[in-house]
Amino acid sequence: MTAVPDNSPGQRTRRRPSRLSRGFVVAVPYLWLLFFFLLPFLIVFKISFSQTAIAQPPYLPVIGLADLVSGGWTKLRQLTIDNYTWIAGDPLYVKAYLSSLRMAAISTALALLVGYPVAYGIARAPRSIRSLLVMLTILPFWTSFLIRVYAWIGILKNEGLLNQLLLWLGVIAQPLTILNTDVAIYIGIVYSYLPFMILPIYASLERMDHRLVEAANDLGCPPTRAFWAITFPLSLPGVLAGVFLVFIPAVGEFVIPDLLGGSSTLMIGKTLWDEFFSNRDWPVSSAVAVVLLMVLVIPIMIFQRLQARQEGAV
Repeated sequence: MTAVPDNSPGQRTRRRPSRLSRGFVVAVPYLWLLFFFLLPFLIVFKISFSQTAIAQPPYLPVIGLADLVSGGWTKLRQLTIDNYTWIAGDPLYVKAYLSSLRMAAISTALALLVGYPVAYGIARAPRSIRSLLVMLTILPFWTSFLIRVYAWIGILKNEGLLNQLLLWLGVIAQPLTILNTDVAIYIGIVYSYLPFMILPIYASLERMDHRLVEAANDLGCPPTRAFWAITFPLSLPGVLAGVFLVFIPAVGEFVIPDLLGGSSTLMIGKTLWDEFFSNRDWPVSSAVAVVLLMVLVIPIMIFQRLQARQEGAV
């Protein structure tokens, strides 16, 4: 005889998680964002309204929790927007922002051109080897990011592996200057962030019902037209996720431009590093970071709101 499960109301009630446990599970990500994103951002935001000082820490006024509790309005009145007006009036920062956005956009487009066919190939591969292909995609993450960037120096320099290969094949007559150029930065960013483009697109393509494409082909639709009419629109959520995952960190990238682009590269990540560590101008560097966050977050929030509105209208 098979055992009959106890489906009494009391038993079902005991199996349900309590309201406290459900609230705790929901609160964990919010607490994580509060302590590791919102509070650090508020500290940086407050420093951005301070003034540079030869002190420790190198800014004034220093407002602590005790000052807020005791009503330290005198220190609050010392805060100023001079750092933001300085950034807006200095063409160096404007050029750095525009250069970072341009290089991040080009790198993201290149990553999409490379990553989409790879993701499509993995999604259409036999199911038995898909896990292996996904593992090979994330395999570079098992090595230090800094080591991988340093490896590209050995590949791209004038005496590096790439120039030696091209010379041996007879493609070029003399070594190409690739290192310390924008091309090297594009290569480094595309290589480093390519898995972030491949994996979301693969997830969208893998969930897609391929019978839709087969039905279109049976009805006389050419494969190319079926791809643009069915496959690509259904993969757009993965494409958008991959674009965001590549573009956002690429805008503030520091290591790749510093090592592969050289000292003449103008990107906001390098500018932020110089202001914070070389000039020790914490207020200006904090203002640069706040403006960078606003430049990235506000358009994304507007886009998500418009997308949600369009989905609601449908």
